[in-house]
Amino acid sequence: MDSVTPDEVRRIATGGETFTAEFKRGRRLKDLNDTDIVNAVVCLANGHGGVLLLGVEDSGEITGLQPRHGARTDPDRLRALILNNTEPAVVTTVEVVTVDGVDVAVVTVEPGLGPVGSKSGVFLRRSTKADGSPECVPYRVHEIISAGLSIQGRDYAETVARGLTRDHLDGGEFDRFRRLCALGKGDRGLADASDDEILRALRLVRPDSGELTLGAVLLFGTEAALNAHVPTAEVSFQEMRGGQIVADEQIRVPLLRAAERIKDLIEVRNSEQELMLGLYRVSIPRLPGGIVREALANAIVHRDYSELGPISIHLTEDHLRIASPGGFPPGITLDNVFEDSRPRSVVLADAFKRAGIVDRYGRGVPEMYRGLLRLGRSGPDYTGTNDKAVILTVPTSDSDLEMVRFIIEQEESTGTSIPLRHLRILHELKATGPAVLVELATALRTPEAPLRSEIARLTEMGLVEPRGNGRGRRYHLTAAFYRTAQASAYVRLRDTDPIQQEQMVLSYVDHFGSITRSKAAELCRLSPQQARVVLRRLVESGELELRGERRGSHYIRRRSTPAGMST
Repeated sequence: MDSVTPDEVRRIATGGETFTAEFKRGRRLKDLNDTDIVNAVVCLANGHGGVLLLGVEDSGEITGLQPRHGARTDPDRLRALILNNTEPAVVTTVEVVTVDGVDVAVVTVEPGLGPVGSKSGVFLRRSTKADGSPECVPYRVHEIISAGLSIQGRDYAETVARGLTRDHLDGGEFDRFRRLCALGKGDRGLADASDDEILRALRLVRPDSGELTLGAVLLFGTEAALNAHVPTAEVSFQEMRGGQIVADEQIRVPLLRAAERIKDLIEVRNSEQELMLGLYRVSIPRLPGGIVREALANAIVHRDYSELGPISIHLTEDHLRIASPGGFPPGITLDNVFEDSRPRSVVLADAFKRAGIVDRYGRGVPEMYRGLLRLGRSGPDYTGTNDKAVILTVPTSDSDLEMVRFIIEQEESTGTSIPLRHLRILHELKATGPAVLVELATALRTPEAPLRSEIARLTEMGLVEPRGNGRGRRYHLTAAFYRTAQASAYVRLRDTDPIQQEQMVLSYVDHFGSITRSKAAELCRLSPQQARVVLRRLVESGELELRGERRGSHYIRRRSTPAGMST
């Protein structure tokens, strides 16, 4: 390993403390004792690892480290101190670097393979404050248990529930499972099975000892047993309308009953848009049942039941937000959540699949994504996820009816479904306007090479075309796309005057219900900034009003339009 240079120390110090960088003052021996050093290493090891600088103030000022071993600081003795006082032992790399005439000890810490503590029993982990700054916080028992199970590859639902007997299970929940298995896509082979046969089929009883597991409590336990063995199994449902809470319910029941209750709460609050396609009327629900089912199943199956707090569900006019405690399962990130699936509990995932609540585990997120894009909505948003919770936001605002038209017409004309990867590209270009390859790759969280191939395919199909050369080449939707979306009746002129532009926009809104800035730019052959000016004029004149924010923003007819005009 190359030695750390003074310039590297200055760079780290100048960058300030981060999730992977911790500073400790050490100008005097009493400023920094051995316990402080060991605890700081434990904290970093229980995060993503990182570097510990001894002799640097919290502010990043390099003030130096007082010699700790006679006339100097011995890196080997410092490394041995850490090794001998951590459990499991943490192997570090320690260097003493002279920076601007003072010594700084640089301790490089690798992330632990499991929870790490000090020999004195202190467990700390790296965390982030509300303002984004790092801190070391106590590593709580249930967090340690959860991390330990994940590292060992153990399923929480397979853990033995000590003292649990058949008397603690609810026969009504077994009947519920059998009823679900008999319907739709359930496992019909279990529809007539006995309670014991169901427990064995779902791996909820240990074959060696006959002991029941926590999974049996979660799926079939009485409410008293659930509260005693898994008190974290709770769902909080809240609906807000106009900034006011209009519904608030806490649900502490077995998982299958909880899933059905939440589904019922959402269904009674559902509504639909209607799209006329020729002589046919197409209904577009704000919250399609399949998408709601997958979202709820993912939250229930993949949550960390060793974490405190309920699954939190918030429904508003604009979105459905589901927060599930525990963060992503190991190996899942924002970059691969749409392609990879690693259920935190294979046992619970299999139970929900066999009950027919989900088609097959591992496909929930892609199916949600496909369903939302086919309805002219943005895809499921996981960007709010952190190390404490997986946070999913599903849009419930009005659909892009033009996109819905395109999808229906295209699939009927070709006889095949549009691949999800193509839907994502088309939706992104329609929502945000022309983009270069790197912008699309960033927005879609996908590598450039496969994205380039997919765009080439869409170009061959006549739906996307490039303009420009090299890295500045921008891709946009073609007239063929809009013809398929039944927008070809609107003439696109290069040099229309402002009145013509406004009339084209208003005519479009009257026909399709709304318009985006990127669509106005395409319609009138304007730049995005010019289209913004046209739309602002129409807002100021009282013809249109702006709805939504950022990518979800669009313009509709003003509600207070005088009688005789379209609304």
